[in-house]
Amino acid sequence: MIEWYLLALISALFSATASIFEKKVLFKEKALAFSTLFALFNFLLAIPFFFFINFQTLTSISLLVLFIKSVLGALAFLCVMLGIKNLELSNALPLLVLTPGLVAIGALIFLKEYLSSLEILGLILLLLGTYLLQLKQNQKFLSPFKTLIKTKGHQYILIALLLFTITSILDKALLKNFNLPVNAFMGFQHLFLAIIFITFLLLSKKPNNLNHTLKNSWKLVLIISVLTIIYRYTQIQAVKLAPVALVLSLKRISVFFAVVIGGKLFKEHNLLQRIIATAIMITGAVLVIVF
Repeated sequence: MIEWYLLALISALFSATASIFEKKVLFKEKALAFSTLFALFNFLLAIPFFFFINFQTLTSISLLVLFIKSVLGALAFLCVMLGIKNLELSNALPLLVLTPGLVAIGALIFLKEYLSSLEILGLILLLLGTYLLQLKQNQKFLSPFKTLIKTKGHQYILIALLLFTITSILDKALLKNFNLPVNAFMGFQHLFLAIIFITFLLLSKKPNNLNHTLKNSWKLVLIISVLTIIYRYTQIQAVKLAPVALVLSLKRISVFFAVVIGGKLFKEHNLLQRIIATAIMITGAVLVIVF
């Protein structure tokens, strides 16, 4: 059996590679059309999981929760793609590291779960890294925060953060509390996502965009789908073997890989500053998650 930390590291590497290819596709394709084709390919690749499901172990409530989680996950993914399309990769992806900080703040406000000194330090590092990520020369002190709130691309990422906070909790509940088998999770989640994105595309009244993406970018989208199936499966398997906090901490490395490699590949601005900011944010996220 493969150790959990190797599974988490594999997940991180494949996740980073998928993000780089996503940015490449989004240079020329619409975010919704790409997301729909991506979801369809994912479902086709996930069909083998259905052959290993013991359907007698499934409950209607677990599938309902998975469907609700898939709707939220689809919205979050679409927001991330819109964010990546409108922002440089090294500016958009690091913001997703804020998720554990938002979970910790939410637990403090609504559940009265008080923070340890290391968790408070982690939140400070997340705030510092976010500030440095947006900081430009000769800006006023509050300008980076105004940029974060007012820029359309950043707004998409912030919405995705809130949705990912909810889906992260639901993932844990499905695997631990509802005892949903991994094969069922992988199979039905990708079935639901395909249905949801097709619905989104039809409601957008621009289904022809899918034809353009299929004709011009299907090979890249298929590669992204293969990478995604691998990183999602290895992450779920790692969560089954180890505390979710440890898995997510190691998985955060994917953002650093994507920023360094993607930033150089696409010749993005202020890359060294963004790499440092990302490293600070990942350190903060690990402190919040683990301690």
